[in-house]
Amino acid sequence: MLEPVCKADVDVVIVGAGAAGLAAAQHLTRAGLTTKVLEAAPTVGGRMTTEKVDGFRLDRIGRLLSTSYPELHRTPGLNTLALRPFSPGVLLHSDGRHHRVAAPTPRSARGALTAARALASAPRLPRSQSSRPGPLGGHLDQTRLATALARLAATPPEGLLTRPDLPTAQALTTRGLPPRTVNGFLRPLLAALLCDPDLTTSSRAADLALHSFASGRLCLPEGGADTLPELLAASLPPGTVHTGVEVTAVSTTTVTTKDHGELGCRAILLATGARAAALLLPGLRVPAFHPVTVLHHTTDEPPLTDPALLLDADRSGPVAQTAVISQVDPSRAPDGRALVSSMVLGTPPAAAHLDTAVRAQLARLYGTSTTRWELLAVHHTRDAVPAMPPPHDLRRPVRLLAGLYVCGDHRDTGTVQGALHSGRRAAHALLMDLGARPAATQERLETAA
Repeated sequence: MLEPVCKADVDVVIVGAGAAGLAAAQHLTRAGLTTKVLEAAPTVGGRMTTEKVDGFRLDRIGRLLSTSYPELHRTPGLNTLALRPFSPGVLLHSDGRHHRVAAPTPRSARGALTAARALASAPRLPRSQSSRPGPLGGHLDQTRLATALARLAATPPEGLLTRPDLPTAQALTTRGLPPRTVNGFLRPLLAALLCDPDLTTSSRAADLALHSFASGRLCLPEGGADTLPELLAASLPPGTVHTGVEVTAVSTTTVTTKDHGELGCRAILLATGARAAALLLPGLRVPAFHPVTVLHHTTDEPPLTDPALLLDADRSGPVAQTAVISQVDPSRAPDGRALVSSMVLGTPPAAAHLDTAVRAQLARLYGTSTTRWELLAVHHTRDAVPAMPPPHDLRRPVRLLAGLYVCGDHRDTGTVQGALHSGRRAAHALLMDLGARPAATQERLETAA
């Protein structure tokens, strides 16, 4: 329980216990400040939550991480985070076949050519089918793609921000890659990474997403998305995090709660979602959002033994990405059961038809009947990912005025990396205002990838 304000004054009150707020709390606590984190929900995590059903661990949004995210290594408390990687690159399904697309990171055209020769692999089909051109085109087209990905991997994020900022769909037509490669690979990949089916996102944000893809491995936190915020919360000093506390008003020195009185402090950091932050600070801009729906199915046998992210190059249904999650992370399903999780972007079809449409598409993608699959859960999140249309400021201000700060993925990029990075930026700004400059905050604050 929170104590009255006269007994509980602290240096900083953080409103919101999602990834950004908990990351900020880690940096501030490490710098020697006393911190309280207030969360209205009964658990920490914000949108990084995981539902537990009969031994299954079902992420509500299922955002992908990358092993190349710098903040996973810079955020105190995440040193024990176990990441479960997907197979390198992705699997593309096109014309009834699976095509593996690796994510090469060579630093030269010669290296890119070598990587390109290993880009596509698939089971042999009859000659009439295997002679069809794949979604990546021919050998030369694959080489050009490998070279482009290698250059992205070798370019620092700051260098990518010097490019013109256009809608991603428009920018893809200017990159010198053939339409087959753009439409069959880059569009479905970026739609999945950005949760943006129409690719209206800033091309700079898209380049950062491709940079992460090309320089690391797509991955998930072992045990579920909520593992990350729970680790952050657990490694803070006891009594730092308070759940079930609804904040109704803020000033630069006082936080008012619905049922727990007031709490005095030297500074306040809003780390809620953008809509909740705007309710406490009228006038704060609320971005548009990309809605996401995740369907979780289970079956006796995994329809694919490869722990790969599977994309539909033909875009034959509502599913943008799917994976046998239990092959990526066995802890997410009980023994003897397979967990298949699939993401639908945008406004989904009517609920009565959604599962039918998804099952039909999954049957094509996995090459097996889905009739007997059991639907475990359908999670629809309206405000899943902040939209980032161009021109997008990748460093939106986190300092509103002395004593009042804001952080979250809506201040950087709409990724877990962006949330963690914004938390570090806000902590840095707050510490500077309070005259604290520990070594941990003197690291160069790179643009969030």
